[in-house]
Amino acid sequence: MDLSPIFISFRTAIVAIIVTFFSGTIIAYIVFRLKNRPLRIVLNSLFTLPLVLPPTVFGFFLLDIFGVQQPIGKFLLDFFAVKVVFSWEATVIAAVAVSFPLMYRSAIAAFEQVDKDLFFAAQTLGFSEGKVFFKIALPLALHGLLAGGILAFARGLGEFGATTMLAGNIAGKTRTLPLAIYSAVAAGDWSLAQKYVWIILIICLVILFLAEFFNRKSWRSNV
Repeated sequence: MDLSPIFISFRTAIVAIIVTFFSGTIIAYIVFRLKNRPLRIVLNSLFTLPLVLPPTVFGFFLLDIFGVQQPIGKFLLDFFAVKVVFSWEATVIAAVAVSFPLMYRSAIAAFEQVDKDLFFAAQTLGFSEGKVFFKIALPLALHGLLAGGILAFARGLGEFGATTMLAGNIAGKTRTLPLAIYSAVAAGDWSLAQKYVWIILIICLVILFLAEFFNRKSWRSNV
């Protein structure tokens, strides 16, 4: 059994969750603290959109952005000699794109569980927005953020549609576990497909147990 899809999947998911966790947390906090309610609704809708779009549709948008004939893709290729499409980096971009909404929504929910009186008290004491975030919001929402990060990691690990569109299915380079399962089934190798399925099933179960653990910690800390 080729183990490269396992290593590629974990490498992709780990890099993706680092980007997703910090960007999702910071952006969620900024939106959470906005006073303009209509703007919050618009931003929530935009940042959540990839969660409801079919992965292939979102993959098409990514391909339309990073394709070598598109402005951004052409710029990266001409000035930095970086070709995103059909590269390992493309698997990371796809994983970040599809897992970000899950992290974002989880972060919003975690911040909403924090007692709002604490924010008002901090403002009364003259805390800066950065100090409110690091001293109050982040510590009290941490378990919820970790739960969201774990779920976003699982989403990145299991990404298929957008990855196929942007990164392709190149053995030893962009073939992640979901793509390896698809390739094995397409080749009629049912035994290999079952092995990959069991591996990703066990990983996802462990991830869900961890997410549930942090969800319970988050709920208890805010009761």
